[in-house]
Amino acid sequence: MPLFNISDLRAALRRNQRLLGLDPGSRTIGVALSDVGLMLASPHTALKRTKLSVIAAQVSTIARAQDVGGLVVGLPLSLDGSFGPAAQAARDWARNLSDMTGLPAAMWDERLSSSAVNRFLISEADMTRQRRGEVVDRMAAAYILQAALDASTTPDGAGEIANS
Repeated sequence: MPLFNISDLRAALRRNQRLLGLDPGSRTIGVALSDVGLMLASPHTALKRTKLSVIAAQVSTIARAQDVGGLVVGLPLSLDGSFGPAAQAARDWARNLSDMTGLPAAMWDERLSSSAVNRFLISEADMTRQRRGEVVDRMAAAYILQAALDASTTPDGAGEIANS
């Protein structure tokens, strides 16, 4: 399945369908859900990084239970914005996951999402390192999904900005 830009993905959703945000890390995959109005992203869970077929089954289960119509997957661009090997691997992973789940997907820049979440958890929530490790992946997924939702919403609520 081809990857969409976020505005086209959003426009393809049925009324009240949600988007599922994914932050694929080396050990865990953070998962976040949008609300049905596509205004707010919330942390949902974290999945253990394993075979893609297992992850696809887990994502499909969440998607069915939550009426998810599409995926927003973090794109690890280099700090200078260039598209390196990590970004290519993430794009291939997202495309394969999309094919296996039957859900359309869009990529969204995830640069510094985990760093921003960690800074917040330290300064605002005063969390210990162990507790941060438990929540950072799903919060980073929510951070990525929220940025995509914000960028694809114009003041009148119609999608306008694309990034993939």
